[in-house]
Amino acid sequence: MAVSFALEPHPIYVSDELLSDLRNRLKNTRWPLDNGNDDWFYGISRNYLEELVDYWMNQFDWRKSESAINAYEHYKVNVEGVPVHFMRKPGKGPNPIPLILSHGWPWTFWHWSKVIDPLADPGVFGGNPAEAFDVIVPSLPGYGFSSPLPSNPDLNYWKIADLWNILMTDILGYDRYAAGGCDVGALITGQLGHKYSDNLYAIHIGSALKLNFFNGDDAWNFARGRILPDNISQEKKENILELDRRFASHLAVHVLDPSTLAFGLSDSPVGMLAWILERWIKWSNNNGNVENVFSKDDLLTHATIFWVNNTIETSIRVYANNNRYPWTPSHNRWPVIEAPTGITFVGYENPPGITTENRIKDFLDSDRAPWYNHVNITAHEVGGHFIPWEIPDKWVEDLRRTFRGLR
Repeated sequence: MAVSFALEPHPIYVSDELLSDLRNRLKNTRWPLDNGNDDWFYGISRNYLEELVDYWMNQFDWRKSESAINAYEHYKVNVEGVPVHFMRKPGKGPNPIPLILSHGWPWTFWHWSKVIDPLADPGVFGGNPAEAFDVIVPSLPGYGFSSPLPSNPDLNYWKIADLWNILMTDILGYDRYAAGGCDVGALITGQLGHKYSDNLYAIHIGSALKLNFFNGDDAWNFARGRILPDNISQEKKENILELDRRFASHLAVHVLDPSTLAFGLSDSPVGMLAWILERWIKWSNNNGNVENVFSKDDLLTHATIFWVNNTIETSIRVYANNNRYPWTPSHNRWPVIEAPTGITFVGYENPPGITTENRIKDFLDSDRAPWYNHVNITAHEVGGHFIPWEIPDKWVEDLRRTFRGLR
């Protein structure tokens, strides 16, 4: 359904004063000694971080990034008192359907930039124009340009889903829409498929967690108190521990002490960069070099979006709110997520002992599969946590396949 778009565009612009303040703060960084950390055992190494910060100060061109971002339409609206920025590219085809894409942490809306054009204009990329989408890419509330948040700081993933439904139906006027998401955005999208399935064509997500993932007293504990059995191989034990370590620290701190962490990260751009850089390094399938996935300019574009909007605190607090305000079902039917669901799995996040070849079977045999009305599941050997950035062509193919026959 085509909708006349009456909103006035609101291009992205960061003031010279903010950029000058950023450079001054970078210049005046007080560095820790970081002795004995050349092997990164203790976390981000000062050697690489100093190199990246020097580039941020002296070579990175925000205006170039800003120009690329502004090649798309940008809007800012008020949704139930919450400021929401979104990027848009109108679909080009006989009947584009609206698609809202939700990112995660430490993502920004710009992590979707590699898939927007082929989704909106498939004919230019060798696809079928009949599969075009009118692509809507919001910044999550409290992230990037969806700021500052109002005085009631209780937003979590399922409350964001409520806002997204209002945005798509009441504000933008779509009768039905499609949704996609990764990381926290997959939970938002899953909640849309649970609570608002009648408004959706289908959803496509980059993981398939239960919607109650953050419920419970120990939601901060990635291992959930799991005890490693004695009879497993050393290799499998190491794989389990590696996966736990990949996600454990940020999950625990963000759920338990987000504001304490935020005092340091909101004051120091280097501290903020170090915290989110560690996730980009550990979560991407980069073969030991993050710049195989994110160039310095890429890393610093995302970091600058966080910094100039002072949204590191409000972005990480979403984790605590996911736990503090637990998810409760809107109905008791099964599957819990009734909207037709496509899922993309990637090899870098295969569970320990599970190969890409048997990843789908492992999911179907799990207690997560009954939650979803899954109609299309794909497992790729390549790719890491940032799926639409790391393997954009495969993500687009998977998503298109989910919606075939459902328009």
